[in-house]
Amino acid sequence: MRTMPQIAKYVLNLSIALFTLLGFSQKELKNKIVDFTTLAPIESASIYIQNTTIGTVSNVDGKFALLVPKEFESDSLIISSIGYKSFKTPIEEFDSSAEIYLEEDIAALDEILLIAESRPETGNEIVLRALEKLPNNMPESPFMLKGFLRHKERNTKEFKWLIESAITVYDSSYPSYAEENLKINVDEVRKSYDLRDVDSLLTYAAYLKNNSRKSNLGKRNLRRDTIATSTLVDAIKWNDNRVNGLENLLKGKLNLLRNSGESKALFDESILERHDFELDTVLVDDGRKIYKIHIKKGSDYINLDTPGIFNGGYVAEGWLYIYWDNFAVKKIEYNLVADSDAQKRRSKDLFGTQVNHKLILTYIEFEDKMYPNYIYYETPKLVNVGLKPTDRATDDEEERFNREERYYYTVQEILFTDIIFEEEVIDDALNSPWDSDIFKIRPYHPKFWKNYNTLLESDEDEQLIQDLTKRSSLYKQ
Repeated sequence: MRTMPQIAKYVLNLSIALFTLLGFSQKELKNKIVDFTTLAPIESASIYIQNTTIGTVSNVDGKFALLVPKEFESDSLIISSIGYKSFKTPIEEFDSSAEIYLEEDIAALDEILLIAESRPETGNEIVLRALEKLPNNMPESPFMLKGFLRHKERNTKEFKWLIESAITVYDSSYPSYAEENLKINVDEVRKSYDLRDVDSLLTYAAYLKNNSRKSNLGKRNLRRDTIATSTLVDAIKWNDNRVNGLENLLKGKLNLLRNSGESKALFDESILERHDFELDTVLVDDGRKIYKIHIKKGSDYINLDTPGIFNGGYVAEGWLYIYWDNFAVKKIEYNLVADSDAQKRRSKDLFGTQVNHKLILTYIEFEDKMYPNYIYYETPKLVNVGLKPTDRATDDEEERFNREERYYYTVQEILFTDIIFEEEVIDDALNSPWDSDIFKIRPYHPKFWKNYNTLLESDEDEQLIQDLTKRSSLYKQ
């Protein structure tokens, strides 16, 4: 959290560098976090400056990078992960030459339940208590989040699309209606490559139906050679926003806690009709006991109500992590799996998988309130339909319509690196234009990114991004 004297350092220009600090040096901390016993990398560990909201998370390889503003270099760095003892060190003494080892830390379930017999004991009871406590544990005042977005699309072999952006999210408070009180701005773009094949007539047909309301339109009624590529690009952008856009992710049903009070929310008062929760064990997170609860299939199917798409017939699987002391939700791992006969057939035929939505939400606590810290969202996507390889197909046709080119996976990762509470800064920002369009071409400012916290790529992603960059350069020549 920034202090009031620091407000003057902010540049209130959304189109260039929204709320970044000018004229200060930063110290970069980089290292790898591993399990003390197994030596396996620890993913999604929280790394943050003590008593602030500045932090990051470790990637799938256990690696992280964090820029520490000069004014915090005399403070301490905290590294924590659910189920492990926390690691704390003065930032001035941080050692990047040796890996950081975390030791396992598990609380005894029987001991916890005996301490307070009046507490909820079953998974369902604990989750209902957590929902009841949301007004106490979620933000009740306006705030802004500074974040980093990595939006990527790939087949089984390579990246096809990548956008990396600095974003700002404004939220008036937990009780407010998200559609009217949550705003998103894309401040800067670092990388933007799009090498997808723009020939999805299926998407184009849906795009035409949405705009013209003609029900007789279909892929078979369209000819690719009569459609301008620019129009197909518009259709693909429309479909990306409809299914995977920032607005949909943050304002829709998958923002499970923030939007739990809205109509047809997944975590509303009828949550037990669509889910069953089973208490697994009690772990420890940063010295605090935390329930680990298994999310299981309920009696009713889950429907995301996406316009123009059959996006229902799912059951939920995953895990919930809820603090024992105040029932605040720390982390949600949430998968939607095809379960109805219709959705099973659709998912198998269109995507080759039964898991249609993978979601991870983690939160950071500051002054007794829980704020979004990290979001991971993955969903499969049908790209090409129609022609399939046959004995008469040419080599080019077979290559174009093979399995790798028919199915893509879209992944959005958002790391929120800082929270802004100052009313003056927020008011000035709200009086500026906001634009959540990640496709818009924006100038690249190296100085901005030099002082901005980003999500460290995994080793695999780094190689794939390098390959995509190379292919993009060749494509432009």
